[in-house]
Amino acid sequence: MTAPVAAAGMLIRRPVAEVFEAFIDPAITRRFWFTDGGGRLEAGATLTWTWAMYGVTTEVVVKAVEPNRRILIDWDNTSSPTEVEWLFEPRGDHAWVTVQNRGFTDDAEGVAEALASTGRFALVMAGAKIWLEHGIEPGFIADRFPEHRVPGWSA
Repeated sequence: MTAPVAAAGMLIRRPVAEVFEAFIDPAITRRFWFTDGGGRLEAGATLTWTWAMYGVTTEVVVKAVEPNRRILIDWDNTSSPTEVEWLFEPRGDHAWVTVQNRGFTDDAEGVAEALASTGRFALVMAGAKIWLEHGIEPGFIADRFPEHRVPGWSA
């Protein structure tokens, strides 16, 4: 069995530079994903991302940042470390953004984790699109588990 990979992609009708900035600047990212990012994404940085509504944090190690092109991180380093990579491609005046989350085990538990991650990243991408294109904070992440219990996450 091949190890599963979580993947999502979205066309965001904003320039690549603006979309890229939204993912490296936590003041913007918090509008559609986490509540605190601990600082800008810069290669070599170790940050803590927080989802206050769930009482959850994760350590993020920034492995690479290639402006307007790529972000590579490791996260969940204390429990189930995986790698996340975003790629940003211009499509005319817009950005095509893909994200892959890799490093899951090749068993039933790994498949379940990858499927859950795919769904979460699809919401993040949709949230980024709504925020960047329309200036609306979508609330998808908080509303995904309104009882504030996220399966598979622990504080």
